[in-house]
Amino acid sequence: MLDTQFIQCPYCWEEVEIVVDPSEPEQQYVEDCFVCCRPIHLHIQVDYEGDISVTARSEDEDY
Repeated sequence: MLDTQFIQCPYCWEEVEIVVDPSEPEQQYVEDCFVCCRPIHLHIQVDYEGDISVTARSEDEDY
């Protein structure tokens, strides 16, 4: 089952909806902003209770 999360684009600051697969406990990937089309680096963690934490960063930010 997929889950949707809302993040804030680190470039244009618009709220963007992403789809997350909670069956994978840790994920990192790049998804383009639907508003400004710039690449958002996503780091997703799912804890043992199923709570999802999403960090969205620009290309020049470190994790």
